[in-house]
Amino acid sequence: MTRLVRSVNGRMWTVRGDLEWGRKPVTMDDFEHDVSAGYGPGIVMLTLLVALSAVLVIWTPHDVSVPAWVVLALLLLFLFFPARWALRRPWKLVAETGDGTPEAPIEKWVGTVRGMFNVRTEIAKVAKNIQTEDMPGFDGPLHPVE
Repeated sequence: MTRLVRSVNGRMWTVRGDLEWGRKPVTMDDFEHDVSAGYGPGIVMLTLLVALSAVLVIWTPHDVSVPAWVVLALLLLFLFFPARWALRRPWKLVAETGDGTPEAPIEKWVGTVRGMFNVRTEIAKVAKNIQTEDMPGFDGPLHPVE
């Protein structure tokens, strides 16, 4: 997700959002999301879910008729948490301008936003701030980086 924005004084800014798949360091804001110690608990839960589903299918008597809506409801229930996890991954927002010359020094702002839908909103806010104030706002998730 990349957007080019022209500021009030004519500088071109590149605002982009990159999906973070790796582990983030624990901060106070997202402590509750990072308490697990790696991918082990997720793998154990997935294995347990598959094993219990297999037992449910294998032990069902042959003369039992399972309605299609029950199967669909179970499938939606099993897919809810993986879909929520994928949609709530952290995104790194970067706004940068300049090419490193004395006339156009490099200016870079970096921040993190959680959630795919929040990223679109924040990129739009940052683009509007750049167009009106010549830099990303200090009240948003972006902060200047040296």
